Amino acid sequence: MATLRLKELWQHSDSLRTRSGETVTVRFVEPGDAEELQNYYRALSARSRYNRFLGAMSELPKTLLDRFTHVGRDDGFTVVATVEIDGFATIIGEARYAYHAETGSFEFGMSIDDHWQGHGIGAVLMKNLECRAAAFGAASVFGDTLRSNDAMIALARKSGFSFARHPEDWKLVRFEKQIDLAPKDIPCASWRIAATTREARMAISGR
Repeated sequence: MATLRLKELWQHSDSLRTRSGETVTVRFVEPGDAEELQNYYRALSARSRYNRFLGAMSELPKTLLDRFTHVGRDDGFTVVATVEIDGFATIIGEARYAYHAETGSFEFGMSIDDHWQGHGIGAVLMKNLECRAAAFGAASVFGDTLRSNDAMIALARKSGFSFARHPEDWKLVRFEKQIDLAPKDIPCASWRIAATTREARMAISGR
């Protein structure tokens, strides 16, 4: 299956509107974002960091931060959600995802700044991730979270995910959703274009 090429991804960013009326920009992280991204993680509450990384962590280790801020490294992609605060685009959420071509699945993890939780940002970011998954041609989207993470479980349930036992860790629960979107039906314009490009390349290659 043809996949999205890295150079085709960089051009895409999305402007989302939450139910509270905020405009949120979702874009790929860049190496120059390292310090701001690290500060974002440091500013999360201990509970939010624990939920995000499934364990205690005060900040990202340098090697992990480096991996997070280089799109496509180890086949992983990091995006940040920003809002304008006092004239500056400020990170108020993030997500990291990977497409597993061998299973047709799209795995992700995400977090929202504690002060911005409850504004509907998690819901619109989740929908955006589904668009990105569909653009890759994924058949399913999934994530893992702690059984005690009520907020993530509630968000996943509201977003139409089903739940199952984690195959390796009893402390975790896996949430998964099947997706079946033709490129023309992807609701996010930028990812509809990306998917159409991928589909056209597949047709040309005869796959």
